[in-house]
Amino acid sequence: MTGGFFRAVYEVVAQIPYGRVMTYGDIARMIGYPGRARYVGYAMRACPDGLPWHRVIKADGSIAGGDFAPVRKALLAQENVPFLPDGRVDLERCRLQHRT
Repeated sequence: MTGGFFRAVYEVVAQIPYGRVMTYGDIARMIGYPGRARYVGYAMRACPDGLPWHRVIKADGSIAGGDFAPVRKALLAQENVPFLPDGRVDLERCRLQHRT
């Protein structure tokens, strides 16, 4: 993947509003690379400061990020993002819908 792919990912991430989330796969499909969720993850590892990186989650609503997962969850909770009893984000209630 090229720098253009990363830029496209960051442009989408920048547009995720407060209290909403998108999955890695959502972003991949939105920028024309269905099936490349893992590459979106690679881009997010190098995410520039100032972007709402915490609003990008896994397809099942779980929160990625290793040691940063608790921070990410706390940031989402501050935005009133709803969670299921098992700790995953309630995608039905806060997933940003997009058109491809």
